[in-house]
Amino acid sequence: MATKAFQKIYTKITQITKATCSLKATGVGYDELASVDGKLAQVVKIIGDEVTLQVFSGTEGVRTNAEVIFMGKAPSLKVSDQLAGRFFNAYGDPIDGGSAPDGEEVEIGGPSVNPVRRKQPSELIATGIAGIDLNNTLVTGQKIPFFADPDQPFNQVMALVALRAQSDKIILGGMGMTNDDYLFFKNTFTNAGALDRIVSFINTTEDPSVERVLIPDMALTAAEYFAVARNEKVLVLLTDMTNYADALSIVSNRMDQIPSKDSMPGSLYSDLAKIYEKAVQFPEGGSITIIAVTTLSGGDITHAVPDNTGYITEGQLYLRRDSDIGKVIVDPFRSLSRLKQLVTGTKTREDHPQIMNAAVRLYADAANAKTKMENGFDLTDYDNRTLSFAKEYSDKLLAIDVNLDTTEMLDVAWNLLSTYFSPTEVNIKQSLIDQYWKK
Repeated sequence: MATKAFQKIYTKITQITKATCSLKATGVGYDELASVDGKLAQVVKIIGDEVTLQVFSGTEGVRTNAEVIFMGKAPSLKVSDQLAGRFFNAYGDPIDGGSAPDGEEVEIGGPSVNPVRRKQPSELIATGIAGIDLNNTLVTGQKIPFFADPDQPFNQVMALVALRAQSDKIILGGMGMTNDDYLFFKNTFTNAGALDRIVSFINTTEDPSVERVLIPDMALTAAEYFAVARNEKVLVLLTDMTNYADALSIVSNRMDQIPSKDSMPGSLYSDLAKIYEKAVQFPEGGSITIIAVTTLSGGDITHAVPDNTGYITEGQLYLRRDSDIGKVIVDPFRSLSRLKQLVTGTKTREDHPQIMNAAVRLYADAANAKTKMENGFDLTDYDNRTLSFAKEYSDKLLAIDVNLDTTEMLDVAWNLLSTYFSPTEVNIKQSLIDQYWKK
């Protein structure tokens, strides 16, 4: 062992696997960064003086006498207002051709916020997407995933949310993105003139997959700066958490850990909770809201990733292609925001809860009518009206391309109800009927 400028250097590796190498070393800590023959690595296991390093780009070409230099620190990000409008990789290095931002260096992956510093979420976060804001209203400080099949346009939906959401900063964490998706986000943000409030951390399919495990922590470290130091409303968009979990799986398999359900590591629940629990509403006004995409393999909701996600988060948003209108909609039956009652009717117009419930109930009646029709039964006049209503409801309110504010959504819903039904059929409070019913 030699020491150079306070860095420990070792040249005797005892074991090499596909992604890790082990050596005897002292005075190093968990998550500490190191360089193995110039390749970036991180401490993932310490037993006595036996230290195991995960080499991010793989151990191919690493010799047993490779030079291992410990850097004495965990991965970190320099945080300041200069982050806004920039694109970074998993290590926080710029990938947009600009210079590295100045700021205070902060270790990523710190603990989540102490419960006594949290406030009950109570502020509306409008996304402009009617299928979310009408039926599954989001609240600042909430954590909620999009469950979507891989062929769904979830990245387009994320970009729409980023552009329309009423928040001060958007932090995008992209894991395993294709170059096309990366350029799509970059061009969309640039063309909309919204770059100044967006910070992006991107890992593409061309980057080593294990680097994906750093992206959520990088994104949330930036989010914490803006929420705490600047008291801003921050929306964190993470896509795709299934790619993140796959990267965890690769690491644990290469370290010969015994896999759990669906080849995932046994630590999957706590790995996901560590990320999602960073969602918080601060009493001072700053907040971190997390919307994450979890792609489903063959629509399997019981897979370990969505299954564990459901336990941690506060609802889910479901994307589905509606064959009747040929558009992707936010499915009102399978979507749920567990915190919506904190803002509907108080931070939105008073008729919101009643309109939301009436419309979904009539949409359910249309689903029953559709089943009757498919099985060859005769339809009543009411059945036919519910089917016509459902088609328009999907097209004008549930489709992801609908961009309305909450007041406009409610007006559209009233219009649809009064077109197809009588006041007695919609089962809404008389005082609201008197005030809003379209004569």
